[in-house]
Amino acid sequence: MKSELFSYLPDVVFAERSPAVIERELINGYEQAYKTQYGEERKLYPGDPIRLFLESVAFELIHQRQLIDHAAKMNLLAYSAGDYLDHIGALLNVTRLPAQAAATTLKFTLSAPQIGVSLIPKGTRATPGGGNIIFATDKTAEIPEGEQEADVSASCVILGAVGNGFLPGQVNKIVDPFPWQVYVTNTTVSSGGANIESDENLRERIQIAPESFSVAGPRGAYEFWARTAHQSIVDVAVLGPPDTEPGDVEIYPLLADGELPTQDILDAVYAVCDAEDIRPDTDHVFVLAPQTVGFDLSVTYWIDRSRAAQSAAIQQAVNQAVGAWVRWQRSKLGRDVNPSELNHRILAAGAKRAEILSPEFTPLTRSQVAAPDDMEVTFGGLEDG
Repeated sequence: MKSELFSYLPDVVFAERSPAVIERELINGYEQAYKTQYGEERKLYPGDPIRLFLESVAFELIHQRQLIDHAAKMNLLAYSAGDYLDHIGALLNVTRLPAQAAATTLKFTLSAPQIGVSLIPKGTRATPGGGNIIFATDKTAEIPEGEQEADVSASCVILGAVGNGFLPGQVNKIVDPFPWQVYVTNTTVSSGGANIESDENLRERIQIAPESFSVAGPRGAYEFWARTAHQSIVDVAVLGPPDTEPGDVEIYPLLADGELPTQDILDAVYAVCDAEDIRPDTDHVFVLAPQTVGFDLSVTYWIDRSRAAQSAAIQQAVNQAVGAWVRWQRSKLGRDVNPSELNHRILAAGAKRAEILSPEFTPLTRSQVAAPDDMEVTFGGLEDG
């Protein structure tokens, strides 16, 4: 399947795969060859032994044509996937980003001050309970004599996004025993976990990889390097003069589903883009979270009375269309708040008409992203005409 990133390109077919076409070509070829050889016609009707044999040959040809077409498409960035895409990336020294563990900060508290320094060994585990999610400390923490608390960073032992989203106070059960009573709780929301980089994200990085060849600090190069910091980054805005002070470069990463980057991800982007072998000496790099432009969504829609029997399905489709529009709206930096696109999607879902009370069309700058504050989608009923 061709990527949406290259939707402007025409589809290509390297080998005919239609069973009907291949079977017809075989039968027509035999009949033509028979007439050439013997000077008379020989029609292969259904059930003819020769036709049955050719149909079995057609089955094998269809399978081979599919393999040929697939193999050829795996050499094109628009179609390539999986390991084939990794090999295309290798041509430009672009590798798939591995899964990363979610991280949080754990606070360990003693029930009473101890004599001497108390150690919380590296690898000490804590869990929210009720599952297999466990966070282990990244280093040994020391609680000085006379004190009772120490904070230490911890990472989820399971790689991927599964460890994200645990609120402060939820990771509160110690797995490993201690000679004295210790309490634990996370003080930050666990975040930063990511699954192995998707084909689509890797495909986009491969496409912009040539931008990284420049050492003059073009926007495309900063965008490429910023996206290598974490696979959850789906868009990057890079601002320089005249939008900034001379010499300043502002980088705004946006995460999947329109999520704003955490400080850890901002720090990771900064570490990559401010490296001496990437940043031109004259640039002063700042990595900032995009500005969110909020809006209220209020929509009422109607369904044609002639489609009353389909009303429940249409209502479900409209709700899904609105949700898809919201995801589309917040999935790219600088995408204007566009109610016309929302209206188009609602009508395509089966509604007769829609009244969009809000939002109004709102232009955004490149460092802004739109996100709804309140959403209200109302079914107005059935209408004639």
